[in-house]
Amino acid sequence: MFLPVIVLSISHESALETLNRIKLLDLKSQNVREKAALFDCWKFYEFTINQLNQTLNPSLKSTSLDVQTWLSAALTNLDNCKTSITELNVRNSVVLEFLSDDVSELISNSLAINAEIMEKNVNQKSLPSWLPQENSKLFELSQNTAKLVVAQDGSGNFRTIKQALDAASKRRNSTRIIIHIKHGKYQEYLEISSNMKNIMLVGDGMGKTIITGSKSFASGYTTLQSSTVKVMGDGFVARDITFSNTAGAERGQAVALFSSSDFSAFYRCAFDGYQDTLWASSNRQFFRECHIYGTIDFIFGNAAVVIQNSFIYARKPKRGQSVVITAQGRTDPNQKTGISIINCKIQAGPDLRPVLSQYKAYLGRPWMKYSRTIYFKSFLGSLINPLGWMDWNTDYSKENTVYYGEYGNYGPGSSTKGRVKWPGYRVITSATEANKFSVAKFIDGKAWLPETGVPFSAGLSV
Repeated sequence: MFLPVIVLSISHESALETLNRIKLLDLKSQNVREKAALFDCWKFYEFTINQLNQTLNPSLKSTSLDVQTWLSAALTNLDNCKTSITELNVRNSVVLEFLSDDVSELISNSLAINAEIMEKNVNQKSLPSWLPQENSKLFELSQNTAKLVVAQDGSGNFRTIKQALDAASKRRNSTRIIIHIKHGKYQEYLEISSNMKNIMLVGDGMGKTIITGSKSFASGYTTLQSSTVKVMGDGFVARDITFSNTAGAERGQAVALFSSSDFSAFYRCAFDGYQDTLWASSNRQFFRECHIYGTIDFIFGNAAVVIQNSFIYARKPKRGQSVVITAQGRTDPNQKTGISIINCKIQAGPDLRPVLSQYKAYLGRPWMKYSRTIYFKSFLGSLINPLGWMDWNTDYSKENTVYYGEYGNYGPGSSTKGRVKWPGYRVITSATEANKFSVAKFIDGKAWLPETGVPFSAGLSV
């Protein structure tokens, strides 16, 4: 613990008070859109309280980096609540008070204080006590050691993934629980709650084990509620699985995977969707050798996330729309968050290639004021517009506050000569600056990734 306990305690008590108000409003409300927004806020405030509980817990022996991560996540969850309220156009004056509550300001102040502390403790390293230590060869052993096996043909312990997760939730131990999901298409909506730590899902391969749904904003769901899979439990690992949302380009926001899991890793997974495919919402996340498909803002959120050695495929959007790969959601300059894309290939998917000349494609746009996204040593295909980046609708003010960087990229879309002239955009020439967004520096990956068995490059070498 590094921050004055009084500041965090006040934040915690204020968040609890607001959560109780949300619950009462939800019970009284008869408006469908209002209830949907309140349900999201209920979830997001619970997430915030959980992050503050971690920060206040002395037994966790947290580092200043941990604290900054959890406070960043706590603030992100409050911002996500506000987004749900605005996207559903809720007009109830009582609900609208959540857009300007005091909790966000308290957490923002705590972030500023801890940022100074973190600068003085740059070499701190720790591994959470709940993260298992014995699984360094986890991937070689995973299918053979899985106690829980899901198979649609009845050859496993369970026929649905939800049944296996329900069984896993009843096990109270610190070891990793491995669930082997045999090949098949599983039409399920899954939630791995915050009390389900160290869950590992192992499939039979991308395109072989598929978890799929089709909920979307256009069909009456909030962005959160559209998610096929929601992962909140820390220490989550997935391997050889496709996460899919088949709503289509016409249906708006439709999430395949939502993750707020700290120390989460995804290896050889596919994320198959259109708008808002992959929501890396908060905390430290790593993606390796994955395939990510989408149209608009299809990698978004406010996690500290590194995507390494992966393929990013732009799909054909609705007529009149542009392809936008990232929409990063950093709202505070002290949040240790951003999207770092290292040694990836960004190219047009099969449906976009034949009509590529009819659409523009961009590396990203600023969802929030301090949006931060960096592309390192990646192949940028011919689909990328020479400007590289685009504004969020007509909000040009974010051009001054974003951090958008490119370093050592190659390919027909990699030339930076015609890029935007925003104050917040930079062609990075310093390896020292670039290295701040490596696996080792940005998500402290050397401390926790070895346990997962997922391969990684700690620096920027490829």
